Amino acid sequence: MKYIVGFSRVFVGILFIISGLIKLNDPVGFSFKLEEYFSQGVFDWPIFMPYALGIAIFVVIVEVILGVMLLIGFKPRFTVWSLLAMILFFTFLTFYSAYFNKVTDCGCFGDAIKLTPWESFTKDIILLVLIAILVFGVTYVKPLFNRKVNLNVMAFALVGCILFCYQVLSHLPSLDFRPYKIGANIKEGMTVPDNAPKAIYEYEWKFKVDGEEQIIVTNGDYPDIAGEFIGVETTEIQKGYEPPVHDFTIEKEGGDFTESMLQEPKLVMVVSYDLAKSNYGVFESLKSTTDEAIRKGYKVIGMSASSNEVGQALAKEYDLNFDFYFTDETTLKTIVRSNPAILVLDNGTILQKVHYNDFDTLEFEEPENGIYFDLRLKKGLDSILELDQKYRANPSSETWKLQMAIDSSNIDYVAKVIAEHGYPGKSMVGEGANVAAWYVIQHSDEIGQYLPVIKKAADQGELPFRLYAMMLDRHLMQSNKPQIYGTQGSSYFMGTPNQISFIWPIQNLDSVNILRKGIFENTVEENAKRLFGDDFELKYYTLEEINKLIPEINN
Repeated sequence: MKYIVGFSRVFVGILFIISGLIKLNDPVGFSFKLEEYFSQGVFDWPIFMPYALGIAIFVVIVEVILGVMLLIGFKPRFTVWSLLAMILFFTFLTFYSAYFNKVTDCGCFGDAIKLTPWESFTKDIILLVLIAILVFGVTYVKPLFNRKVNLNVMAFALVGCILFCYQVLSHLPSLDFRPYKIGANIKEGMTVPDNAPKAIYEYEWKFKVDGEEQIIVTNGDYPDIAGEFIGVETTEIQKGYEPPVHDFTIEKEGGDFTESMLQEPKLVMVVSYDLAKSNYGVFESLKSTTDEAIRKGYKVIGMSASSNEVGQALAKEYDLNFDFYFTDETTLKTIVRSNPAILVLDNGTILQKVHYNDFDTLEFEEPENGIYFDLRLKKGLDSILELDQKYRANPSSETWKLQMAIDSSNIDYVAKVIAEHGYPGKSMVGEGANVAAWYVIQHSDEIGQYLPVIKKAADQGELPFRLYAMMLDRHLMQSNKPQIYGTQGSSYFMGTPNQISFIWPIQNLDSVNILRKGIFENTVEENAKRLFGDDFELKYYTLEEINKLIPEINN
């Protein structure tokens, strides 16, 4: 019995210390698990949810301290009975999780070791047996040191736990076991290997055959049976491979920007899983940090599970120069244990990740061309780009008058900007804002005046060349000349429902699609269907035919 108790004492003590320290490394993560237990649909104890973090810290420190007390033999009866009470509680939780399929990861070892609910329950049963042995053989648990030394060891362990907890709460976990740790590539984490095991499902098909209900079980195929189909129940009998990174998306207004954002070479993510619970006291520092990143050529986005309206209101209140995108709340909680926090990525690889207390430690590369973004100018261009599209999507006679007034004001603004700075291109205001002036000019009657400026910007890589090609085509069309790239089309009405739509005459019709390669992603024919619908039948007109056709329609 002495040796059995000795083995149990060492095994249980070390396991409790390791388990506690792993959770103490990430008490916020453990508090999220407790919130799941307290939530509706599990125990429905919402009164405890605001105190989840405090409870988590208390539980894990007690777990470590009891492990230390057991190893050094301090107050053995109190220790083993406390361990028994704790393991009975944990065993109940893991059984509940396993049997009712609730909180499918108990977080026993944080993110370091993932256990299924039944594996967690089995682990707790083993510990329960070992602790029961300690209860019956407590007389064999002798102190390793005298009382004074034991007290000093306990004090050292308690102070160490408190300081370690303070460190990780004020910054981030010292060891990051999650798939979003520094150096991890999110795109690779989302990849499923070709040879990965696939999920296997069992289907119970219910039919009524000759007035009696029959159940036929298959692995997916519809049964070959003559009868009336009633229903089917599906059961997953073997789990398939789940990539480390899942449920990760970057969405905005119904669009999915995940792929494009993870291809950005200089991307800054401001993560706040819930803006209502964010630490607003650090938003001035956040603005200063993100403004510096933008000036140095980084693309900055916010990521939150809060509504778009909340994000816009917060951006306005703190004068933030970036937009918020939607991402699943659980995913954001997994990414980083700070609200808010900042990540710096290069083509999906996480280079830096910091708590809001460490924004000043972030390092941003200097721009290669030595040109810093003009934030005031960028903000102005972002505003006029939004105004340029304000009424164009659903125009009416009244709104079109308003749009014309906006366009007039916008072209005046752009004219002053170009006169002072030259074309406000990518190196000056970044991608996105660099097209604002182009849109304003494209929608004005002053294309001819600014076309050389647009060409120079495109030649220098400050603006996509396709935009210059589109503007050149529009200028040629407005000048009643054949276009070059086949980008422009028109529609004319001859009284409802009669209408004619056509691609404006093209100068080099035989070679236009060759010319478009490397500039546009589609042919003239595909572009025509994009403009006028899939049913559009393309007919090429000469300039003479168009000049003859338009007066006939207008008459």
